[in-house]
Amino acid sequence: MNPQPVRAQPVIPQPVTGETLGPLPQEFADILRPEVPSLIQEIGIEVTRAYPEYARLLDGPYGHGIRVGVEESISVFVDQVAEPSAPSALRDEMCRRFGRYEAYEGRPLDSLQGAYRLGARVALRRAKKVGRSYQLSPTVMLSFADALFAYVDELEALSREGYLEVRARSGEQHESLRRRLLHLLLAGPPVSRVAVDELSEQTGWPVPERVTLVALRSPAVLDRADMDPDVLADLSDPLPHLLIPGPVDEARRAMLDSALFGNRAAVGLTVPTHDAHHSVRWARRALELVDGGVVGDAPLIFAEDHLVALWLLSDPVLLDRLAERELAPLGGLTPSRRDRLVDTLRIWLDTRGTAAQMGALLDVHPQTVRYRMRNLDAILGDRLVDAERRFALELVLRAQGLREGLGPV
Repeated sequence: MNPQPVRAQPVIPQPVTGETLGPLPQEFADILRPEVPSLIQEIGIEVTRAYPEYARLLDGPYGHGIRVGVEESISVFVDQVAEPSAPSALRDEMCRRFGRYEAYEGRPLDSLQGAYRLGARVALRRAKKVGRSYQLSPTVMLSFADALFAYVDELEALSREGYLEVRARSGEQHESLRRRLLHLLLAGPPVSRVAVDELSEQTGWPVPERVTLVALRSPAVLDRADMDPDVLADLSDPLPHLLIPGPVDEARRAMLDSALFGNRAAVGLTVPTHDAHHSVRWARRALELVDGGVVGDAPLIFAEDHLVALWLLSDPVLLDRLAERELAPLGGLTPSRRDRLVDTLRIWLDTRGTAAQMGALLDVHPQTVRYRMRNLDAILGDRLVDAERRFALELVLRAQGLREGLGPV
């Protein structure tokens, strides 16, 4: 009876004692390849036992793809032991696909990462058994373990890429829906309640009873992570803005101070949600008043503090027409005389004071005040007597004073 031929076993160079870890000998791949089919099966059993959700997946329509991905991951490891530059494009895509699937399922990456590491432990256990058969040195086995867990780190990184890709895309879609909801709320009446409710449900953003709008200067750069999650924002709009549910209390103000990061902004009035378009209009007008020098500049302006200015200067063109009508009798005077009479009229309307009191404010003699008042009485006539015309004059002069920085805001 002829003896069976003995298959030549690959010779693995044995490092000397104390040698530092290095790359695995290429001959190690020849030892690993015969183990791959049964190793894949063993890893599958261990992983599905530890993570039952993957057992269900293997029995479903994605089962074949998952098996291909596992086989490819193990095969590429072996190939790269033999040839470090071995291609891995298919493996890379399969790992990214695993990460995408976890994101689609709404799960964190914990289970997938745990499955990778469990697979590595199973592979290491098998490698120890094979190593004893081939009498491999501890240094070679340590090199194997080191290479294996570095490889697992690589697989996890690839899966994380796919996971974050989906999360980013999902986040963009979610933000897009929130912006649509914001635009709808700011469209003004009539607002489709059905459309608002539908977007509210899709975004998980409950519609509040009252809101406060914040207008920002463009370009707006905010740290979204510092903003409360219930704040709606559109920073891409030429006039960027935020919607804050409810009033801007101390907590909300602290949030804005942190998120604005040096940006200038104005806070509108807190209004019923269906009046949100008014709140943002007032906030934007407050910024315009800052630009016009009517309101002092600050990182955060509150429209609530400047209601008179917002009202009086809400329609500049109409204000000019009103001023033209009410001050028409003064139009024929020289500019210097007209200015002196207007200043005196403004003080009289503000204070209704005596000649002495008004003179102190105007820094002129009381007799000068009396002279000017006689001139105003002669020029304006009934305008100083009729309550409605007198009120119109006072509005005009207060508004002009605000424009010129002469009055409180």
